[in-house]
Amino acid sequence: MKYVLLAILLACGVALGISGAAPAQAQEQVLSQPTAPNYSVWERDARRAEDVLDTALASNEGLDVLRTQLAEWREAFLAAQDINRQRIATLRGQIEALGPKPEGEAGVPSEISDRRAALEQQLNEALAPVRAAEEAYTRANGLISQLDTLVRERQAAQVLRLDPTPLNPVLWPDAVSAVGMVGEAAIGEVRNNYVSRSGALRQGVVWTIVLLVVGFVLVFRSGAWIERAVLAWRQSRPDGKAAFRVAAFVASIFGVILPVAGMLTLIYAIESTELTAIVGDKLLSILAVLVTALAAARWLSTQLFPKLTPAYPILSPEAGGQGEGRFYAIMLAVLLSLHLGLGALSETEFLKQLLTRPVQSVLSFPIIAAAGLMLFRLGQILIKAARVGPADDPDAADEQTPRRPNLVIKTFGRAAALVGVAGPVLAAVGYVSAGGQLVFSSVLTLALFALLAVLQRFVRDIYAMVMGDEAKVNALIPVLIGFALVLLSLPILALIWGARSADISETWATVSAGFQIGESRISPTDFLTFALVFAIGYMLTRLVQNTLKTQVLPKTKMDIGGRNAIVSGLGYVGIFLAALMAITTAGIDLSSLAIVAGALSVGIGFGLQTIVSNFVSGIILLVERPISEGDWIEVGGTMGVVRNISVRATRIETFDRRDVIVPNADLISTSVTNWTKGNLTGRIIVPVGVAYGTDTRLVERVLREIAEAHPQVIIKPPPNVFFIGFGADSMDFEIRAILRDVNYVMQAPSEINHQIAKRFAEEGIEIPFAQRDVWLRNPESLPGAKPAPKPRKAKDGA
Repeated sequence: MKYVLLAILLACGVALGISGAAPAQAQEQVLSQPTAPNYSVWERDARRAEDVLDTALASNEGLDVLRTQLAEWREAFLAAQDINRQRIATLRGQIEALGPKPEGEAGVPSEISDRRAALEQQLNEALAPVRAAEEAYTRANGLISQLDTLVRERQAAQVLRLDPTPLNPVLWPDAVSAVGMVGEAAIGEVRNNYVSRSGALRQGVVWTIVLLVVGFVLVFRSGAWIERAVLAWRQSRPDGKAAFRVAAFVASIFGVILPVAGMLTLIYAIESTELTAIVGDKLLSILAVLVTALAAARWLSTQLFPKLTPAYPILSPEAGGQGEGRFYAIMLAVLLSLHLGLGALSETEFLKQLLTRPVQSVLSFPIIAAAGLMLFRLGQILIKAARVGPADDPDAADEQTPRRPNLVIKTFGRAAALVGVAGPVLAAVGYVSAGGQLVFSSVLTLALFALLAVLQRFVRDIYAMVMGDEAKVNALIPVLIGFALVLLSLPILALIWGARSADISETWATVSAGFQIGESRISPTDFLTFALVFAIGYMLTRLVQNTLKTQVLPKTKMDIGGRNAIVSGLGYVGIFLAALMAITTAGIDLSSLAIVAGALSVGIGFGLQTIVSNFVSGIILLVERPISEGDWIEVGGTMGVVRNISVRATRIETFDRRDVIVPNADLISTSVTNWTKGNLTGRIIVPVGVAYGTDTRLVERVLREIAEAHPQVIIKPPPNVFFIGFGADSMDFEIRAILRDVNYVMQAPSEINHQIAKRFAEEGIEIPFAQRDVWLRNPESLPGAKPAPKPRKAKDGA
């Protein structure tokens, strides 16, 4: 496990990939011929593997060797399942061509029955090696599964083992003595080799000194130089665009490359003197890991906790703790290197008796405790940073709007703080392996996700640079690339938490083998082939549609509705053909899905009948074209212009500039008024009233002149003026005219009314309005009204 962690640390910041392919050269005993495995050799290897599993005494290294051999056999059996594939398909086609096999032989010609029997015999012979390969594949797969289970049980037992508590002072002197003895062993190796090689060392001393000087400069100074140069460059361009940020990021990577190159130079210089041996070489490898981890941690912490706030920070600089975060990240890298180094030393044959389990517990505990403390403090910084949204958070753009906490960062912060406490506690109890696994796996997990965040920002900057638009940093493509990076990092995450490379390769082998549907096996390659062929067919369909829509159809006499119907229908046919070609190219046998398709058809008939009805109605609309795009229609009280006819519904834009989605079935089953079907002409009626006593013939002549003078009114047929009748307050007339374009059905009457008002004023024609006299029967009953005066009585004799 520790070597796995070492490999992950050395690969940090570098593009990683896991290949599940088989070794380049297979063993000669696996395949005796190109297509058929040697089953006698396989039987021998399979029995030996079963014996090993029964005894369970082999070491993990021996089990890994055995597993590799079984995996090679399994791949050979998987390939052997395609033996006689074309021959089998041909024989089955021949048998199907003879028709269904009758229940009895009566009435069946002997030639057909004999031919069917011969073909069936040939088919069974062709299927024999395939069945044997399938059986052997299942057996090999089961043996591999048992081996993996055994190794995982051993790993779990090793991680959960209970060692002597490192807090016992009785164990401390042995641990201190072991450290001293390791140092003495390394110094003794150098002293002995120097005595034996003193003469040879003097000859190459100049070259060795030059290499040492160059290595020391690169290790201890190059990182600081690169960091200062990038920082000064960024300060000179505070408003740096995407291209500048990409260049600065690439330049900062040299802050990792140069120190690692310097460390390799130092190791080469030291090894060229041949002064070190087993212990010295192991200490040099630990030193190389330490320098690599320091360089990577320094670069990653600077990206996460920058000294100068970037355009799009990962953590909000308002939360503070930038310098403290960088310090904790670097210290965690140092402690991780020491933990890996102690594990490497304990696995050395020369030091196994010296570094016993109690000694390892005592030496590991301070490293785990210090790492837990650093992890706890780093978790607190992340929790604090999560409370303040990042600077590029759209929710934080308005200062009056409170920023929402980043739940992802907050979760990582809480998990880091919890692990920082739990790990040292487990180690103090005696579960040192579990405590170290928990703490340092968490450290590597944080480093991995920090690297993903940095790479995601780098991808956004590259995309903005290529597109030439700063607004493109939050586009969809960078997000999808970031999602792909997360998927690619999942195997690395599994390795961090204890998975073996064999587990990853086994998962990939399972995925590569695919799954069985009927007589066909579907693998990821088939899915990729299907997606590629379908994408090509889809793009070709869109290209043909665009060419027809913009280049070919506009030059014909076809109306716009017919052109849109042809383009839409071609799109449906093209997508169907693209899917059919993709299925055929991928080798997917749809005949095995006939029963499933039948069941789905029943479900479609009951549960999706509305959708199917709308789909069929959409096809009818495209073929029959009672309405077309651009038509002015009225349906169900909705009036507007048809903007799009899709598979399920039609989009109508009303005159209020609102979109109404009408199901296609409603357009087929209900009455629809199409104002512009066939032509754009339409009739308008303009009513008008004149006062009693007006010359009616004069009114008729004036109205006809006004109607004929309007540019939208056609002359054939001519507009008509009708004297409708005698109203309560006026004599009523109507202008009835045909417009060239019914889209002016509101503008034309309005303009005609303006002309009527103007001409009536010039001709002295009065347009009456209703007048009413109101009589109150009891006015004295109104509030505030004065009582009516009483009538006087006539005097006598008056």
